[in-house]
Amino acid sequence: MSSTIESAEHKALRTAVAALGQRYGREYLARVAREGGHPDELWADAAKLGYLGVNLPEEYGGGGGGIAELAIVLEELGAAGCPLLMMVVSPAICGTVIARFGTDDQKRTWLPGLADGSRTMAFGITEPDAGSNSHRITTTARRDGDDWILTGRKVFISGVDIADATLIVGRTEDARTGRLKPCLFIVPRDTPGFGRSVIDMELQAAEKQFELTLDEVRLPSSALVGDEDAGLLQLFAGLNPERIMTAAFAIGMGRYALARAIEYAKTRQVWKEPIGAHQAVAHPLAQAHIELELARLMTQKAAALYDAGDDMGAGEAANMAKYAAGEACVRAVDQSVHTLGGNGLTREYGLGSLITASRVARIAPVSREMILNFISHQTLGLPKSY
Repeated sequence: MSSTIESAEHKALRTAVAALGQRYGREYLARVAREGGHPDELWADAAKLGYLGVNLPEEYGGGGGGIAELAIVLEELGAAGCPLLMMVVSPAICGTVIARFGTDDQKRTWLPGLADGSRTMAFGITEPDAGSNSHRITTTARRDGDDWILTGRKVFISGVDIADATLIVGRTEDARTGRLKPCLFIVPRDTPGFGRSVIDMELQAAEKQFELTLDEVRLPSSALVGDEDAGLLQLFAGLNPERIMTAAFAIGMGRYALARAIEYAKTRQVWKEPIGAHQAVAHPLAQAHIELELARLMTQKAAALYDAGDDMGAGEAANMAKYAAGEACVRAVDQSVHTLGGNGLTREYGLGSLITASRVARIAPVSREMILNFISHQTLGLPKSY
């Protein structure tokens, strides 16, 4: 089946997840964020229905599907106004990396819990002085007998307070070349020396952002995920799903905003006809819909390539999908707020806060400029300026 035409199973999954999303909706998520809580009820329900672990292996309690199915779940929850950000990091990044590269013991320890939602894992890559440049990561891991000692800092790490552990990207010295290479370590939340502080964000969300400090954090050798020499491969095995899931997150948000605007434009009357009859209102909404659909097509392509094991092809497509979805989301939200006029900024309609939220997809997990760099160098073969 071509990835551009959804299978009956995928359509059924969309319908089922949309029904779950409708039971919660945006007001639920907004209330949870206002009260400083977490969307535990929605997380538990999504887990019980098998949605959270749909991409993880069946032998560990998952659905045996791929990122294609997980992206559908996140998109539909987003379109209902209640996306779960931790889906991006816990089952998509951490679950995927452990399922592909973890030891049998790591798989047994983590995958069943990640699949049934009873355990969550955060992902720590971004650093204060590295930004989107993963080659500048300064968190280092050194051997001490059989143990590893981790030292460094991370920033903008989501959900560390609720995660049982964080998958930390550090760098170890290659014994042969002396160069630093990336490695991934599972760091349980209460490990001595592993500190966290909340970053005060303008964006109000249930999932808090943290700055992490790793001060001589001692870990057993079993904390290293996979092969010490396959670090880069393992890292990108996590980053491609992250981009695909961010695209799904953005498309869902854009669809949610657009649906509110369409509803409003059909009924709001200032003159004889509803405002949606006027092309200055209708055409930009139609344009936003087209852009979201195009972004979804690229997201489906990226997920299909990733699930088929084509990591190189998926890397290009995942970056393109994330770029397209981020742009489409920002424009859809902007146009939706504009369609509602003053009402677009009221709490009642719940669109104003999405102006800030929609920017996230342009910035994280990698900026649109870095994606344009990637495409210009990797795809177009243009020279680097850095």
